[in-house]
Parts: sequence; structure tokens; C-alpha cells
Amino acid sequence: MTEDEIPAPKTFKQQLWNVTKTVLKIAVTTALLIWVFSKVPIQLVKYRLLHANYWWMAAAVVCYFCSMVVSSWRLLSFFRSIGLKLNPKYNLRLYFLGLFYNVLLPGGIGGDGYKIFILNKAHKVPGKKLFWAIMFDRLSGLWAIGLITVGLIFLIPQIDIHKALPVSIFLGGSAVYYFVAYMFFREYTKYFFEAHLKALVLQGFQLLAIICVMFGQDFTGKFSPYLLSFLISALASIIPITAGGAGAREAIFTKLSDYFPMDKGLSVFLPSSFYLISLLVALFGLYYVIRPSRLDKGLKKYDDEVAETSTDPGGE
Repeated sequence: MTEDEIPAPKTFKQQLWNVTKTVLKIAVTTALLIWVFSKVPIQLVKYRLLHANYWWMAAAVVCYFCSMVVSSWRLLSFFRSIGLKLNPKYNLRLYFLGLFYNVLLPGGIGGDGYKIFILNKAHKVPGKKLFWAIMFDRLSGLWAIGLITVGLIFLIPQIDIHKALPVSIFLGGSAVYYFVAYMFFREYTKYFFEAHLKALVLQGFQLLAIICVMFGQDFTGKFSPYLLSFLISALASIIPITAGGAGAREAIFTKLSDYFPMDKGLSVFLPSSFYLISLLVALFGLYYVIRPSRLDKGLKKYDDEVAETSTDPGGE
């Protein structure tokens, strides 16, 4: 990254707003965690952490890391839709850098905003196009969560609704979603189905991470209530009112444990451990914060090959 690509200093109002957002997120997170631990003693969660099978916890970290690799791969599909051909290694590095900003620096520059800034500067792609590519990347994730949620509903007898209802809602919503995308954002539908398939793979890896954590607790019961609660909490954590989703996930798990047959201690331990795992994986991006010049290190040969392909009449 050159000096020209360093973001301009923020105004006093922007800095004040960032500080205010950080304080509010910390306050909301703290309030939610206080409520959670008023329902579930923190000693129960601490005991589970200290007595976990760390081989299974390590497997959960690997699964989550794989989900982030797939997530960066999914984003490439939407970038390709707008004609932005990035080196996959560069895209992965930039993705982890953005992940670091999003998870560990929630009050600073957002990871998505940083990616838009860098790609706009380096590749002259309009910021608006990049914004919508990232937005559809997020929407594909929501769609995948919706599909898996519908499947899990069938496995939980406590949800006493006609099974045709969630299926109809999902199919109808999917049809409207694709219709709107095709009619008004057709450019972004070029690799639409490919990206959404990747979104399913991503969510699959994250569910595997939760299952590994549960195996690490010698769990032998029914997985579906915990997995459904995890997906619902994932939807809630998207709302940027907490620090990286901490507190929100635990609060939802705690509330849902009143309705589903779930152990309350495990219900709080799962989202807490998942948050810790996400923090650990996000630390990979710290390297590129310290040494931003390494983002595109060793990638010139690939970029030259892409340039030759794009100018070759026989290429795409």
C-alpha cells in the first residue's frame, strides 16, 4: 500500500462519532452480558472452558478458519461480477485484514469500508459498485442461514407450526430476492448461484465448528436446538449494536434455552467460545495491519498473467 492509499485523517466530528459508537457498543455488550450471567452463573461457563477437550476446540478453530477462507472465496464471485479480477491470495489477505478491523476494532474504520477504499484506489472501481458487491455477499449469507434454519425446524418438535409455512416463506422470499436482484442489480447476478452455494458451504463449516465445541464438552444429546439457536443468534449479531456480536449471541441462546431442551450452561458457553474462536482467527489480519506492504507481496506474476488474459482475444 502506497502513501497515496492511506485514508485521509478523520474530522473531529467523525472521530467523536466513532468514540461514541464504541462506548455505546461496549455499554450494550456489558448490559447484555450482565443479564446473561444473572441467569447463568459465570462459574458454569468457566468450568466448561477449563475442562474442555482442547483437541476438539482446535478442530473448531480449523473449521472456523475454513469458513473464513470460503467467505473470501464467495466475495470473489461478486467481485468478478463487476469485472474486478483479484488475485485469490491478495483477496484472502485483504479479507483477513478487514476481519481484524471488524472484530477487534469495532469502533474504528470498518473492515468493509477499508476494503472498499483500498480496492477503489488500487483498481479504480467505483465505490458504489464495491459496496453493492459486499452487500450481496452479506445477503447470500442471510439466504444460506434461512435455508439451513428451515431444515432444522423440521428436527425440533417444540416448534409447533405447520412445516409448509417456513418452507413457503423461504421459497417465496428467495423468489422475490432473486427477482429484485435480477431486475435492478442484474450485473451482480452473473455468478449469483455459485456465490450462494459457497454461502451454504461457509455456514456448514461454522456449524461444524459449533458441533466440534459440543463434542469437546462430551455432548451426546440432540444438536438441532443448539444449531438453530446459533443461526438465530448469528442473525441478531449482524445488527451493529454490540462489540463484534459479543453479548447478543449469549443473550439469544439464554432466552431460547427457556423454550428448547438445552443446557443453560452449554447454551452460554457455545456463543462465548465461538466469539473467542473468531477473535483468534481475526488475529491473522494483524500481520497486515503491522506490515501493509505484505498485502500484495509476491503477486506480480499472477497480475501480469491476468492482464495478458484480459487483452487476449481468446480470453474472457
